[in-house]
Amino acid sequence: MRLYDLAKELGVSNKDLMNRLQAAGIAIKSVSNSLDEQAVLRMRNEIGKPAAPTTTATPPVSTPSEPTPPATPAKESQSKSAKPEVKPPELPAPEKAPVSASPPEDKPKVIIMRGAIIVRELAEQLGLKPNQLITELMMMNIFASINERVDLKVAQQLAEKHGILLEHEKKLIDQKSPIKKAEDDEEEPACPEDLEIRPPVVTFLGHIDHGKTSLLDRIRNTSVAKSEAGGITQHIGAYTIEHHGRKITFLDTPGHAAFTAMRARGANLTDIAIIVIAADDGIMPQTEEAIKHAQAAQTTIIAAINKMDLPAANPDRVKKQLQAIGLPPEDWGGTVICCPVSAQTGKGIDHLLEMILLQSEMLELKATHKGRAEGYTIEAQMEPGMGPTAHLMVTRGTLHVGDVLVCGPFCGRVKALINDHGIKIRTALPSTPVKCLGLSGVPQAGEKFKVYVNEKTARELVENRGTELRVQQLAIPKKASLQDLFAEMSKSQQLELRLILKCDTQGSLEAIQKALGEIKSDKVAISFVLTGVGNINENDVLLASASAAIIIGFNISKENGAVQFEKREGVEIRLYSIIYDIVDQIREAMTGMLAPELREKFVGKAEVRQIFPISKKGAVAGCLMINGRVGSRCKARVVRKGDTLYEGSLLSLRRFQDDVSEVREGQECGIRLDNYSAFEAGDSIEFFEVEKFAQKL
Repeated sequence: MRLYDLAKELGVSNKDLMNRLQAAGIAIKSVSNSLDEQAVLRMRNEIGKPAAPTTTATPPVSTPSEPTPPATPAKESQSKSAKPEVKPPELPAPEKAPVSASPPEDKPKVIIMRGAIIVRELAEQLGLKPNQLITELMMMNIFASINERVDLKVAQQLAEKHGILLEHEKKLIDQKSPIKKAEDDEEEPACPEDLEIRPPVVTFLGHIDHGKTSLLDRIRNTSVAKSEAGGITQHIGAYTIEHHGRKITFLDTPGHAAFTAMRARGANLTDIAIIVIAADDGIMPQTEEAIKHAQAAQTTIIAAINKMDLPAANPDRVKKQLQAIGLPPEDWGGTVICCPVSAQTGKGIDHLLEMILLQSEMLELKATHKGRAEGYTIEAQMEPGMGPTAHLMVTRGTLHVGDVLVCGPFCGRVKALINDHGIKIRTALPSTPVKCLGLSGVPQAGEKFKVYVNEKTARELVENRGTELRVQQLAIPKKASLQDLFAEMSKSQQLELRLILKCDTQGSLEAIQKALGEIKSDKVAISFVLTGVGNINENDVLLASASAAIIIGFNISKENGAVQFEKREGVEIRLYSIIYDIVDQIREAMTGMLAPELREKFVGKAEVRQIFPISKKGAVAGCLMINGRVGSRCKARVVRKGDTLYEGSLLSLRRFQDDVSEVREGQECGIRLDNYSAFEAGDSIEFFEVEKFAQKL
């Protein structure tokens, strides 16, 4: 039990209780120290809880001059029993003695730190400058920056060196505190009578260009694929349709390999996964990847065999491939429903929707509409004029306009809810995708959200999460070693391509980072100076200029101020709308940073037969070409008895009195080298050319 808890229980101040304990010979250094059971019991017996005044306590209070009459045995017993109740008020009198017994100047200064011990905060507590503390850490063979954290034992050693006692107290959250309630505020399982049938959430997965978005366009009679750059879905979108009076929510996920993480997250959000397979191509590598994601999420699988209108369509081949990978079709005695469809003609669409509704009935998908809403973030972005917007999928409860929403490290009050048709609505039920306005920032795609009753509690919870996130990002200092120093030296020799990446949505940002991270190279490394969501602004250009970085924009534009700064600072800004182009051009840029590789190509060899001195110009070697040839632009290497004496370029090449550009094998010539004339008869002169070859990553 801690000292301040016992003081609160006994109704005395922390200082008074500390003085009593010190007078009793119990060593106490801080109000946060823990007490053993004997010390707690002793203080309870000595102090006790002051009793409430009773009517029996008034008779003893009388004038002291009057003699007390003899009491009857019954009254004597009452007076004896009343004595312990009268003593506690008289106990505070001896408190003055312990105060003078222990002089305060003998006590060491005590500091209490909570959470991670950061170098800057520790220096403030010790009354030192940060650079002084960093110097002391270096003397302990620990290299830490001002924002890094240090170990508790190291911090205590530093404090003891300065005569200070450091105590570490982790941030304790009371069981009754609002933050603890918010963290543990899980909704109880809904009563069976509160559960209502909810629409199924369906995800389209499959290989690129197998018609996932086109099939969804046919279902909801829109043209998303035409509006997407390159005809490829770049974002996750959720849409709701109605078929025979029942709703179905579709989650459209991208099909490119770079969006693997987004596709996996989409499978985890859904009840039924539609694996779209082209009838002419069959199962492709990304199709198998999508099936694995759906199986890992334990999602019901339906196979949609698309492009049945093509002459090369072969549905039996697709079913045979499904059978081979452990997904036997239902009409072949298996469990996987196969629906031949055509996104171009619309054939088989109604049958596919009926199978989806049939599977949802078998799954008995239900959720409660009561209580506070919960769900997941499908997509999030920064929109001009709206600020941070998040596409949410409600999984339980009802989301209302005005609710206090917490999503990851961000919170806010819901200002508006917009459905997939662009219409503002007041509430969102389970399995309903909506665009939410009002969050304080852009959360990560796939982040869980929850509604809280108290806005103050939600903000405290978000601040607590933000603090924990910042502490996790701080690197733990390590002891220096020669191996680490050599590793740092080798890294410094590696070329680095610095990028500032700005995208329209958080999902695209994550996907592009993953795609660029897959470019493996030991010679050039990619470094992200800044990543974010939104248009390119002045600060981005200034940061790129200071860090010598290139700005990459995906599906965004440049602000007016950024255009002016771009010309003034000379920063390169590249805007893209297709992810293929980003990956290809970044790979080309990385290759272009590498210096060409130089290789020697042997051309010929000559032997020095006679030396002809020339006044003030050195000497000319009379040579005989014994192998290959020599050109006027060749490099030369003089070799004597196996040792290389000189390596450089030719100054002149002559046959008799004429300058020539080339001398071939068996011919005699005169050779003069640049800054070398110490020839001897019998020396060999090797000729070679230097060729440049482009390096590969």
